[in-house]
Amino acid sequence: MFKWIGAVLGYMYFRFAGAILGFIIGTLIDNWTRGSRGAFQQMFNQEEQSVSPGDFELNLLSLCSLVIKADGQVSQKEMDYVRSYFVQSYGKERANATFRTFNELVKDREISASRISQYLASRTRYPARLQIIHFLFGIAQADGKVGDAEARLIQEIAGYLRISRMDFESIKAMFFKSADNAYKILEIDKSATDAEVKKAYRSMVKKYHPDKLGHMDEAYRKGAREKFNKVQEAYEQIQKERGI
Repeated sequence: MFKWIGAVLGYMYFRFAGAILGFIIGTLIDNWTRGSRGAFQQMFNQEEQSVSPGDFELNLLSLCSLVIKADGQVSQKEMDYVRSYFVQSYGKERANATFRTFNELVKDREISASRISQYLASRTRYPARLQIIHFLFGIAQADGKVGDAEARLIQEIAGYLRISRMDFESIKAMFFKSADNAYKILEIDKSATDAEVKKAYRSMVKKYHPDKLGHMDEAYRKGAREKFNKVQEAYEQIQKERGI
């Protein structure tokens, strides 16, 4: 079923010598390169170095596996969350092929969060990387709560992905409940004026508006809508608190 592409294998070797060589070997599989583009493959900036669909999927799945194991235990709910997302994004057959390849070539190897994230950072657009962080938090929360170890790991990955501190804290706040989280989501301080609150809201709406991602597959648009809704809820909460 799987057909190796020797020329690309040599190309990839020079960029991934070391612990994740086996990881890269499994990335360019015929049914992926022939198939339709998945949700994330369309996010790539063609002006930068590109990444193949299969390569991206396995890199993403590897980051997922790190988050699932971050708190020292493997949650079935978190694994189901990942499987459901991949099926929605790529279809059942292609998602299953990704999981099989991961289990055969990657599962028992050392996975480097820094190497994978830095690789993706140089080959994907910033909105795509924001969505990766949102997705990883979604995995962590699938069992009911984002643990401290999971949050620390996702923050580390965000750093490697070159996500700004404010954007990271904004997305993180979407998965925690506290009195100040509405302000964190809008990336402002609680001392902000009403005018500054409105300005921040408009800025975040522009950043996360789902219409900007209309060309993406449904799984990705769903994630964008979730972030957008959190921004709306945060703004409404602040309005209610301030009576504006």
